Amino acid sequence: MRVAVVFGLLLSLMLTGMPISIALGLTVLSFMFTLTDVRTESVALKLFTGIESFEIMAIPFFILAGNFLTHGGVARRMITFATSLVGHWYGGLALSGVVACALFAAISGSSPATVVAIGSVILPAMVAQGFPKRFGAGVITTSGSLGILIPPSIPMVLFAVSTNTSVGKLFIAGIVPGLVLAMLLGATTFYRAWRNDYPRMPKATLYERFDAFRKSIWGILLIVIVIGGIYSGLFTPTEAAAVSAVYAFIVAVFIYKDLKLRDVPRVLLSSANLSAMLLYIITNAVLFSFLMTYENVPQALAQWMIDQGLGWIGFLLVVNLLLLLAGNVMEPSSIILIMAPILFPVAIKLGIDPIHFGILMTVNMEVGLCHPPVGLNLYVASGIAKMGITELTVAVWPWLLTMLGFLVVVTYWPGLSLWLPRLLGM
Repeated sequence: MRVAVVFGLLLSLMLTGMPISIALGLTVLSFMFTLTDVRTESVALKLFTGIESFEIMAIPFFILAGNFLTHGGVARRMITFATSLVGHWYGGLALSGVVACALFAAISGSSPATVVAIGSVILPAMVAQGFPKRFGAGVITTSGSLGILIPPSIPMVLFAVSTNTSVGKLFIAGIVPGLVLAMLLGATTFYRAWRNDYPRMPKATLYERFDAFRKSIWGILLIVIVIGGIYSGLFTPTEAAAVSAVYAFIVAVFIYKDLKLRDVPRVLLSSANLSAMLLYIITNAVLFSFLMTYENVPQALAQWMIDQGLGWIGFLLVVNLLLLLAGNVMEPSSIILIMAPILFPVAIKLGIDPIHFGILMTVNMEVGLCHPPVGLNLYVASGIAKMGITELTVAVWPWLLTMLGFLVVVTYWPGLSLWLPRLLGM
């Protein structure tokens, strides 16, 4: 009954249009100070210790690195390189968008940033070449979601902080599923382009491919630095984030020179605003997690599922449905910070690998980014393509169905997520 009061109050506050972070904080404080005997000092101490995590520092650094690269012309060079590789296939520019999104995802850690960086360059070019605007918008909206599955990934960091799992293992585990999803989205794009006979580009010569690679090499090297540095033990994921921010600054300002020094304060301010918003959500989510633990919700939920004879197969089906429903009303960071502390203990009790569970949650967040009413990628792509949300929702369905099919595969084939970490002995 007490738990029902918590979720009822939270839902009521959210329905008023109140930001999720404030709704979380008000719910927890109202419940604690009226229905429990928890001391105020305990709440203050939990707020402090809850965000006293070294891994949390990775979030502002990855955001900063992504912003430097978004404004620094790296995306444009990656599109040119991708076009030289696959531009001569059916739907050449669209396929280039998928490949470029996968490449940019490996350096940005953010889906909206990937949609902005790649979409703002390639969508106008696709329309000019004769592609329907709907087709181009559907490709970029869904391919941009690769930004949170292919490492580095901010949602993975949030999951790791919420559940005390390894950020490095999550990053390595996301590589194979990310590449598989990129290929599936590319296959969907190719099929629709072939079926409708959409434009192709002349095949690039070997020299043109080499030249495009040479010009994009500084951005691609960041992938090697982050993933290679983490795997080799040269630095932790948080240190990798700091290195990537400094590297991105040097590349954008001094090597490519697309970002002027006078523009750096604007990028810093934008990054600080987004980081502050996420950290504020984390702070309130820590309180919510503390409340759930205090009320023994995870333990009670785990015991109930075991008593009902609901094994890991049934549990993961329930988790997927729950997360997909949550994606209708919340954005990914809030869902992870609220749901992970509740569902994670149940998953562990049922013998589900924590890394596999983290990848499963991340794929669910990808799907949530691409469907209404709060799919963030939809709103970002809508602004770029100058399309209404309803029209864009119809446009993404072929790729969204592909992502839902992939979600089923990830859910019930743990080896897809765990093969690479196990191969590397992690």
